Amino acid sequence: MRHGTPERAGLDPEELRHLLREVRALTTGEHPWAAGAVVVAGRGPVIAVEEAAGWAVRYAAYDETTDQGVELPPEARVPMTVDTPFDLASLTKLFTSVAAVQQIERGTLGIDARVGAYLPDFEAAVRYGITVRQLLTHTSGLRPELPLYDCADDTERLALLRAERPAGAPGTYCYSDLNMLLLQHVLERLTGRTLDTLVHDGITRPLGMTATDFGPCPRAAATEDQRRPWARADRGMLRGEVHDENAWALGGVAGHAGLFSTGRDLAVFCRALLAGGSYGPARILGPDFVDLLLTPPGLGFALDQPWFMGELAGRGAAGHTGFTGTSLVLDPATDTFLILLATTVHPRRRPPDSRPRAAAGTRMARAVRAA
Repeated sequence: MRHGTPERAGLDPEELRHLLREVRALTTGEHPWAAGAVVVAGRGPVIAVEEAAGWAVRYAAYDETTDQGVELPPEARVPMTVDTPFDLASLTKLFTSVAAVQQIERGTLGIDARVGAYLPDFEAAVRYGITVRQLLTHTSGLRPELPLYDCADDTERLALLRAERPAGAPGTYCYSDLNMLLLQHVLERLTGRTLDTLVHDGITRPLGMTATDFGPCPRAAATEDQRRPWARADRGMLRGEVHDENAWALGGVAGHAGLFSTGRDLAVFCRALLAGGSYGPARILGPDFVDLLLTPPGLGFALDQPWFMGELAGRGAAGHTGFTGTSLVLDPATDTFLILLATTVHPRRRPPDSRPRAAAGTRMARAVRAA
């Protein structure tokens, strides 16, 4: 990929100027949407926008008595840069999904195979006939999560996962972290390698994504002053350690969360998928299997969701969001991508608000139309 002007990318410069102004505004004021943000956007092989705003570390703690962050002195704050890594949170699911489709392409994993064929000791998955496709499409019926962070050890955590039965009818959509945790176990059992190794060897290393890996990541933007009752663990201000409590309890490598990355690395990931699975000399998937990944209802990817894609939704746009404030959208119809990484949980989590993500998606869509 290369940097270029909006015009060279086939995008309207005025709409992109609006996009940048709006992203900067998200990080200002006494109660900003995010302490800091990075936006990267482009079309084809051209990165037309790459900019950072705000702070990677702004607060020392959260004060529950005033409901405000305790700000660090200016000299102790860490400015956001375009090279700042972020805790990707649920964007990790996209990499787990690609790793699974790689095994499907190789013929070692059946998309409609029963999970119990690979994990016969996961008695609930065996009993209820959960399939790989159901895990990838969040239609297994499994509930959103389990309190693995409250378990005494890994043995207890594994026992909970093995015994977890669907709460809803299989085939009914229910977004669940448990789907990707079971998929992680399938992949690790099938290949004899850990998920972090599969992601590194199969995705990030061939694509040259040198800033993408499971944590710890000391240079990452800070996330939350994680304490009960608003969080599920008392860990203090987090920076470089995974925010998700279950991923933390599992040692930082989990199918649903745990990856850290930068906007530029994610642009490469988007470009590879938009180019049919290849980037330069590297190929992570064949075009038919990228199509499988992005064909409705999507395998791991959410498709055409206006609530975070804005006007990019509607013609097959694919993407995901992450609880820490991350999101990406790629639009095969226009060969465009938009990455917005933000620290919306710094200094503490708030009710999710994806309106700024949707507004950014709308700016991007209009930049294509007006070009």
